[in-house]
Formats: sequence, C-alpha cells, structure tokens
Amino acid sequence: MPSRTSLCVSYDRNAPRCPINLSLNTDLLAQAREVTPNLSATVETLLGDYLQSARQQREDEQREFDSVIDAVTICTRDMAS
Repeated sequence: MPSRTSLCVSYDRNAPRCPINLSLNTDLLAQAREVTPNLSATVETLLGDYLQSARQQREDEQREFDSVIDAVTICTRDMAS
C-alpha cells in the first residue's frame, strides 16, 4: 500500500520520522502484519489519505454552507424589495 501515490500529496514525504506509541486492536494488528511488510509506511499512507479526504469534505461542507447563505441573502433581499 505505501507504493500507492495520492492524487494530491498534502504532506512532506521527506519530513523526519517521529517515533510514537499507538494502542491498536491486537487482531487488527495481526491481520495488517500479514499483508504489509512495512506497517509504519502503510499507516502513514492511510493517514495522509484520511487527512486529504477530511480536508476535502470540510471544503465541500463550507461551499454548501456558503451556497445556503447566498440563497438566504438573495431571498431576504428579494423579499425586502
């Protein structure tokens, strides 16, 4: 999975690594280790994809909110005329 490239890499892939502790479900961890030789790289790729998706969702929600505000503004202005 780490070899997959995202359409828009939103982080510095060459930034230094920082060791951290995670608590993971043991069954999930065992299954993941069966399918990936590099768990850290896989998690890093998945986290990058998640962040990109979350940012896109936030932008989409903001655009939708802005559209609603624009529609209410137009409606209010038209009612006042």
